[in-house]
Amino acid sequence: MAVTLFRSLSEEDKNTAIESLIADSTPRDDFFFMGILAVLMATFGMLMNNAAVVIGSMLIAPLLSPILSLSLGIIMFDAHLMARSFFTILKGLLLMIPAAILATWLFSDGISGPMTEEIILRTDTSIVAAAIGLLAGIAASFALIKPQLSAHLPGVAISVALIPPISAVGIGLARLDGALAGSALILLLINIATIIFGSMIIFLLMSLYVKRGVADKAVNKEDTRLKKEQKQADRAAKPAAKINSPAKSIIFSAKKILNFLSKK
Repeated sequence: MAVTLFRSLSEEDKNTAIESLIADSTPRDDFFFMGILAVLMATFGMLMNNAAVVIGSMLIAPLLSPILSLSLGIIMFDAHLMARSFFTILKGLLLMIPAAILATWLFSDGISGPMTEEIILRTDTSIVAAAIGLLAGIAASFALIKPQLSAHLPGVAISVALIPPISAVGIGLARLDGALAGSALILLLINIATIIFGSMIIFLLMSLYVKRGVADKAVNKEDTRLKKEQKQADRAAKPAAKINSPAKSIIFSAKKILNFLSKK
């Protein structure tokens, strides 16, 4: 059974999985945009005590990819891939938590809002929560490498529930509830750590540590593409600046005339 599970993959499938994972974990603006949308949905769902909305937020969240990418970098001893993945996770959290705080301030009763069941669930830091994260990490990495199992990844994202704890941290900070924010943050860190550990087991069993060259090429390719996209965005912004320049000239001239008249 072990041979079928971990040794039946072709080298091409492994290369494709690594390239896809690195592409999905690239720190593009659309990655962070989707993360913010997911956290806002989860925050609204938790404030409304609506489990369906919370589940929907997990389906659009992209945070699982850089966590798996970080795990891949660890087993490859690839410092650049680890730093890149860590930066993506950290930047995502620094954008998503303030979004949850702002949503709580604007759409709830401030610091006196009710503690719904959906919020309370995100304070559970038991050993069961750690076991769920471990199993989710194993399932996510296994489904990622096996092309025929990729349809199961949304279910894995729901089971590990990375986004709701982030929203709970934001809700706790917005309500000045240190216990809520602290418990949710601990749950989030437990989930991330156990996902990394579980996925490392699968990546090691599938011998992905010998694919560092493939990973480095994929990272360089995505980073180059990201720089090109940024340059294209900068070039597209220049015509808009030129269009505004006549208006700026008119305003500047009007100011000079007003100054001249005031001196008179």
